[in-house]
Amino acid sequence: MRLPRDRFEYSAIRDRRPWKLPRGARIAVWTIVNVEDWDIEKPMPRQVVPAPGGAAVLPDVPNWAWHDYGMRVGFWRLHAALAKRGIRATAAINASVCTAYPPVARAMLDAGWEFMGHGLVQGAMHLLPDQRAAIRRSVETLRAFTGRSPRGWLGPGLTESWETLELLKAAGVEYVCDWVNDDQPYLIDTAGGPLVSVPYTMEVNDLPMMLIQHHAAGELYRRAKDQFDRLYAEGARQPRVMAIAVHPYISGVPHRIKYLEAAYDYIRRQKGVWLTTGEEICDWYRSQGARGPAAGPAPARSASTGAPASGAAR
Repeated sequence: MRLPRDRFEYSAIRDRRPWKLPRGARIAVWTIVNVEDWDIEKPMPRQVVPAPGGAAVLPDVPNWAWHDYGMRVGFWRLHAALAKRGIRATAAINASVCTAYPPVARAMLDAGWEFMGHGLVQGAMHLLPDQRAAIRRSVETLRAFTGRSPRGWLGPGLTESWETLELLKAAGVEYVCDWVNDDQPYLIDTAGGPLVSVPYTMEVNDLPMMLIQHHAAGELYRRAKDQFDRLYAEGARQPRVMAIAVHPYISGVPHRIKYLEAAYDYIRRQKGVWLTTGEEICDWYRSQGARGPAAGPAPARSASTGAPASGAAR
């Protein structure tokens, strides 16, 4: 068992070397559309409405159908909104979507979206009887459908076991998004070599925002704008990465979609924004080499003011 500090060192963002994004951008913004397949023969991964009296119900028709609405209708609203704005998303996709919902998978492929591994069907990684086989089958299914192996991985529900990172590296995965602990990429060590951690989000994410915190629909726009504004300001000195995570059955419903569209319209009006995908962020981070943000310390800073210490490079 390897604990987090066995895989990556603590790194304070104020002490890192500044890095550069393409064309001098201040912020990289990437969109993750979580595209899932729920097994109606099992308890639902999440519920919008509990069963009467709190009883366990199988099949859970209303909650399965709530998710299926996202695949039948909500996805197409998201797809149209992104296409209209020329935004290429990263699909965190259960591999079984390729056979359960082939028109959805084909639309994403035709739009040039990145396919990122997200398990085989929606369910926690650490509960799988054979996690290695599930990862291998997920990778093989996506490779057969798209013609290339997925380079990134987001665990369903961001779940991992102690061995997941080793298994992902062995399967050819290059970056992961489960570790939501930074605004910049960094390296995670595995026995087979490093994985890149690309910043994902639990903050600008419609699932916790709407289903757990129970915010009104307009919170998506307000929070996305506030998150962007602060990261954009900080990015003037030290570029940041911002993720926007959505689900077809949540943000794809009629009363929410306009707030997501408004957030993208606001972001696209700003200068110095790199609208990109997870694999492009991973590639750019690796291209920076020793100039990357976590590759070495920045010049010494004054403990009292945070300004460069006397004699340090300016």
